[in-house]
Amino acid sequence: MDNKEQKLSLKREVGLAGAVSLIGGTMIGSGIFMSPQTVLYTIGSPGASLVVWACCGLLVILASFCYAELGTVIKESGGEYIYILRTSGPVVAFLLIFSSVLFVRPAGVVGISLSFAQYVVAPFYPDCAPPVILVKCVAATAILTLATVNCLNVRFSMSVQVFFMVAKVFALVVIIIGGMVMLARGHDENFKDSFANTNLGINSIGIAFYQGLWSYDGWNNLNYVTEELKRPEVNLPRAVVIAISLVTGLYLLVNVSYLTVMTPKELMSSNAVAVTWGNKVLGSWGWIMSVAAALSAFGSLNGTFFSGGRVCFVAAREGHMPDILSMAHVRRLTPSPALIFTTIISLVVLIPGDFQSIVNYFSFTAWFFYAITMCGLLYLKIKKPELPRPYKVPIILPILVLVAAVFLVLAPIIDNPQIEYLYVSLFIFSGILVYIPFIHFKLCPGLLTKLTLFLQLFLEVAPADKNL
Repeated sequence: MDNKEQKLSLKREVGLAGAVSLIGGTMIGSGIFMSPQTVLYTIGSPGASLVVWACCGLLVILASFCYAELGTVIKESGGEYIYILRTSGPVVAFLLIFSSVLFVRPAGVVGISLSFAQYVVAPFYPDCAPPVILVKCVAATAILTLATVNCLNVRFSMSVQVFFMVAKVFALVVIIIGGMVMLARGHDENFKDSFANTNLGINSIGIAFYQGLWSYDGWNNLNYVTEELKRPEVNLPRAVVIAISLVTGLYLLVNVSYLTVMTPKELMSSNAVAVTWGNKVLGSWGWIMSVAAALSAFGSLNGTFFSGGRVCFVAAREGHMPDILSMAHVRRLTPSPALIFTTIISLVVLIPGDFQSIVNYFSFTAWFFYAITMCGLLYLKIKKPELPRPYKVPIILPILVLVAAVFLVLAPIIDNPQIEYLYVSLFIFSGILVYIPFIHFKLCPGLLTKLTLFLQLFLEVAPADKNL
């Protein structure tokens, strides 16, 4: 008999098309259909709102270039968690994974699923707001459906991602063409004196950026699945450039179309801006935009699930989460325990979920850790210049992204302090109370070992090695 053990690892099944679809398909989700009205309301003028959307795109492009270098230097899955672990140490990395697993990732899933549900039920309640319980039930159904898809097969979930990427780009192109036709007919009154009443307060700018950047969320998703990407040193930078450039251009043109068709007042008062646009431009066919927005959010939710489960998986592999979450299904080679865990936490967060609050606190927490990640890249550039770098960015880029991230974290707090931001900060740092006894001193009860063994047999999973 052959005494060599057959190692279990996730397969490299994500090519360039899948990579572009994972980034672009996750970014183009609920945000572009839910956030434009909030950005406009917060910043105060159509011209300033377009500037915010353009600046958000520029910031994301710069940040993604920095992540592309990190992903080719540290060729492990896990995104900013693994980068912070390798540059800032286990304590800071655990604070990230603690807040990410229990809040940031589930909040992202819940925010997208709620917007998906809003668009699904919107055609049935044309003259009033739909019941909250109905919206949350539809959102829960979407979460459970995509959790099942991602647990079954990586290739199938990538096929779903590519399909919805094509569908949502088509929907945005329809909106853009409709707006261009209206603009060509002379409907440019909303762009006259377009910077009047602009709110230049630090808090207003910060919140507007939070809402805009929510629509760009997903730009770093490919870094979470580096070990499943074919030729990451080539495909990671290429996918980033293609996907984010495409999304930024589409977002700007879609916002121009919204402001061409609707007055600022109409846009700010709309609960589902794509449906309002569809009713005004497409008439009786306006319901198509509701379907398109729902499909877009569904595809984005799939991408969030695909990458989010990998964060738990990598953290468990590094000893920062229970061992069961570092295992993969023995036949399907998917990290099903991590995906199931993410699903359960998301359903719990969904119960009290409120879309706007989720966006603000999600963005605050996310950019706090993006700032730490940029510090890690600067450390590698200065202290470890000898490391092989298939892709390299000028040192000024991580400095610019770091300054922007610090502004986004501090701006809402300094200009308009709210007790909720203190709660979020305390929640992040409360992870130390978990780290010291359970991770540093390894005070794990024997019951956890028995539970791991039971779940391993029940879920048919086994430990998975790194795929480097």
